[in-house]
Amino acid sequence: MGEWDLRRLRVLRAVDECGTVTAAAERLHLSPSAVSQQLSALARQVGAPMLEPSGRKVRLTPAARLVLRHAAVVFGQLERADAELAGYLHGEAGEVRVGAFASAIGGLLVPAVSRLRAAAPGLTVRVVEAEAAEAVRLLAAGDVDLALSLAAGGSAGGGQAAGRAPGLVETVLLSDPLDVALPPGHPLTGAPGLRLADLAAEPWIYGAAGPWREITEEACAQAGFTPERAHTAADWTAILALVAAGLGVALVPRLASAGRGGGAVVRALPADLPTRRVVAVVRAGTERTPPLRRVLAELTAVAEAVRRTTTVQAD
Repeated sequence: MGEWDLRRLRVLRAVDECGTVTAAAERLHLSPSAVSQQLSALARQVGAPMLEPSGRKVRLTPAARLVLRHAAVVFGQLERADAELAGYLHGEAGEVRVGAFASAIGGLLVPAVSRLRAAAPGLTVRVVEAEAAEAVRLLAAGDVDLALSLAAGGSAGGGQAAGRAPGLVETVLLSDPLDVALPPGHPLTGAPGLRLADLAAEPWIYGAAGPWREITEEACAQAGFTPERAHTAADWTAILALVAAGLGVALVPRLASAGRGGGAVVRALPADLPTRRVVAVVRAGTERTPPLRRVLAELTAVAEAVRRTTTVQAD
């Protein structure tokens, strides 16, 4: 049978809808002879005539109607492809897989996805929870399209190393302030002008490895001391519970601690301004694809809103 020519099928559809070769030619901006030639070529390909006279008009033969019935499915699928492609090119369709650490999911990704579901329902975002460094490894392996990771403000740390890896592009979304969680009744809970250095002799609670350990140790180093880790924990609920029980102090990102202090007393450190950077990392070149651009734009907008509400105020 050979390959189907969509131009011939469109001509056949136009003749069926218009009733005459002349009217079909006018619709298609062709000459009547060109329409006849297309139909003759289609008839030779099919092995059966496409038209038969019907008074002053023509009508499709049974063979032509069979062809047109299948062609209608093809045309419908192509129209859907056109619409989906248009949505893709405008960042309104497609799929983006995002690997993100827990507090970024709740603080940034969920609000961004909610905005996208309202503005671009054809765009699917699939979320994979992963620690900050693991999210970047998933990105490099091609298992996600975008990673939300961490870095200390202007420091080394996992996020910066990830952003400098070959083939990856990093965008800083948010400088998330680091507050200190103190046990209730601690003598410094109400101290004016609290400094990180004031807590140098305290027992500290933080993780054993990964970006958060690096961020905590670097923030303390910039304050002039090395923290003594008394307890090891990575989950924020566990860290805050340990602090509330009077077992130590901890640095907590505002994005993770908002509304979750429990019995712990969370104080800002406006004189020190320790921060962690929340970064979006993508593979080089993919940042120009419309769906990723759209997701990045929404993440940036949410991050800006978070930044405005979490600006550190002096005590």
